[in-house]
Amino acid sequence: MTRPYHLLAIETSCDETSAAVVRNGREVLSNIVSSQIDTHRRFGGVVPEIASRKHVESITVILEEAVTKAGISLDDVDAVAVTQGPGLVGALLVGVVAAKSLALALDVPLIGTHHIAGHIYANRLIGEIEYPALALVVSGGHTELVLLEREGKFRIVGRTRDDAVGEAYDKVARALSFPYPGGPHVDRLAQSAEQEIELPRAWLEADSYDFSFSGLKSAVLAEINRWKMKGEEPAYAALAKGFQASVIDVVTTKAMRAAAEFGVRQMLLCGGVAANKGLRSRLSELCAKADLPLLIPPLSLCSDNAAMIAAAADLKWRRGEFTPLDMQAEPQLSLERWSVAT
Repeated sequence: MTRPYHLLAIETSCDETSAAVVRNGREVLSNIVSSQIDTHRRFGGVVPEIASRKHVESITVILEEAVTKAGISLDDVDAVAVTQGPGLVGALLVGVVAAKSLALALDVPLIGTHHIAGHIYANRLIGEIEYPALALVVSGGHTELVLLEREGKFRIVGRTRDDAVGEAYDKVARALSFPYPGGPHVDRLAQSAEQEIELPRAWLEADSYDFSFSGLKSAVLAEINRWKMKGEEPAYAALAKGFQASVIDVVTTKAMRAAAEFGVRQMLLCGGVAANKGLRSRLSELCAKADLPLLIPPLSLCSDNAAMIAAAADLKWRRGEFTPLDMQAEPQLSLERWSVAT
């Protein structure tokens, strides 16, 4: 019988400090996440320097808790995985230094891992991925359509040209006077609204799978200003519903069109905005209608976490594709370049 292997993973790309232990690439033994939301809320968004300092304060405690909760010792760790990029460079460096130190002390391989690959392969922690597959990545910093022609092989077929979905939600939320992070507040308000203010859709070129949300954000701000100039209270709920309807219509329509063009066997929804109820519901409806299997991680695996980093690192662990100890944090790390070699 093959001995089980354990990957100890670290995620510090933005404002969550997380460590996890995953057995055999699939079984999550622990997944500890320390959020900094309360710290950054007063500033209306993530402050990079503060995020880095908080990671320094938390990383050792989070690592110890992850190992203890997993019921293993450090001697049982077979490799250390860490988010190499993309992300905030100072935040990434905290995780990278911790991972290098552990890998060196334990004399085990180091696996630098791509953050978005982690979001995509979080789906593998809940089910099998059938290839070719299409991943709709929606997060605070990324909105992409990623074609997975085979396991660990990524090709970006569409991306945002300006704001990511999560950024657009947060900017609209601020205009609606919601605190950071604003996405969940906008989602709840949209779900409760009876009326909808129709807003524009940015379809771009006829054959494009790219996205643009800056114009939609501007349209929301223009509506609010129009009401205020007349001395009227803006219809915030109807506006939130219209904004969300526009976002969901564009991203799901393009995702389904790409799925048909590339003949994929499965759709994957991933990233922090995958927690959005409206998006989850609409994409589920469209995939069911098209008889296309859909995987969506549970809410605990949508936001940034280390278990997803372990799931992606497992791709390279099984192929023996390890990272040298002189690895650098790469804020602009390419997903396609990070693809497995074999």
